[in-house]
Amino acid sequence: MIQGGELAVGAEAPDFTSSTQHGTEVSLSDLLAESAVLVVFYPFAFTGTCTGELRRLEELSADFLAAGVRPVSISCDAMFSQRVFAEQEGYSFWMLNDFWPHGAIARSYGVFHEDRGCAVRGSFLIGRDGRIVWSVVNPIGTARDLDDHLQQARTLLR
Repeated sequence: MIQGGELAVGAEAPDFTSSTQHGTEVSLSDLLAESAVLVVFYPFAFTGTCTGELRRLEELSADFLAAGVRPVSISCDAMFSQRVFAEQEGYSFWMLNDFWPHGAIARSYGVFHEDRGCAVRGSFLIGRDGRIVWSVVNPIGTARDLDDHLQQARTLLR
């Protein structure tokens, strides 16, 4: 069962503070002071679908940045797991952890799966004003179309 529901377009994005895979603490409000943000929730590090999605996010990372959007990923994995995952796969974008309190950020975005104890595949494009511009939630086993995410960013954030 998924806790909560999708945030509506136009809703204020819940602020959060987390640490990157390198231990640097960041908040959504800090990120939004610099650019729009694409928040990509994923279930687990080191799994097939998640690895493939995040590889594509890495490939498109420079394109997102050129469009004025900082991509970040969030999972309930511990910071140390995310660090090893990022190093193994060569991810340069920030991987934020939602480890403790377990799933608090995912819950605030309505994408925490209580029975599985993880985030589902929710993506939220957040404008610099802190409002949700676009979002999509995919079932756990279904990969996202990150090229479509980039197109949405380019179209909606002009």
